Amino acid sequence: MTDLAKMLRFYVIPDLTSGRGLSLVEQAKAALEGGATTIQLRCKDATSKELYEYALAFRRLADEYEALFIVNDRLDVALAANADGVHLGTEDLPIKVARKIAPEGFIIGATARTPQRAVEAQEAGANYLGVGAMFPTRTKKDTVIIGIEGLKKVKASVSIPCVAIGGITLKDVKEVMEAGACGVAVSSAIFGAENPKERAKFFKKELEKYEWKVSC
Repeated sequence: MTDLAKMLRFYVIPDLTSGRGLSLVEQAKAALEGGATTIQLRCKDATSKELYEYALAFRRLADEYEALFIVNDRLDVALAANADGVHLGTEDLPIKVARKIAPEGFIIGATARTPQRAVEAQEAGANYLGVGAMFPTRTKKDTVIIGIEGLKKVKASVSIPCVAIGGITLKDVKEVMEAGACGVAVSSAIFGAENPKERAKFFKKELEKYEWKVSC
């Protein structure tokens, strides 16, 4: 298992919609206190300035808790705030272009629902894939569900780490990890809880069962 795969094991995405009134920074802190190994900044309604300010706060927290910090979509903000990486969707800057701009060692994640897209992303220079959606999710509308079988097909097509995402709850961790994911990306399952920190601890404990069982 690669060091990157280990760091991607518990990937948390703060979200204002499901955060029960907590700010993005408060959510990130709670998740990290609960054991998150990667935090992603995603806030599509924020201005560039607001996003940059969030990014600086996330960077400080990630350093404090020795976690990875990834920015969703925005390579410019990720580079400006010295993030560890960026996650690019199919409508974002092409991975090949981002790889040319980014410094050595910079992490680029990509979204993949099919083996074809997964292979293309890996060949373009992606370091990991966000694979899903596994199940229906409240954080994104019109989500295409690929399920466990879809995850298995994507995982079999590439050699880079695959993080399962989309509607994953605590009871789903066993199934997605045994299907080949190196970790899970969660949002509402953590921040929809009354105590996000404690919920994160439960996820962390469950994920630790698979630390040495899954090849990523």
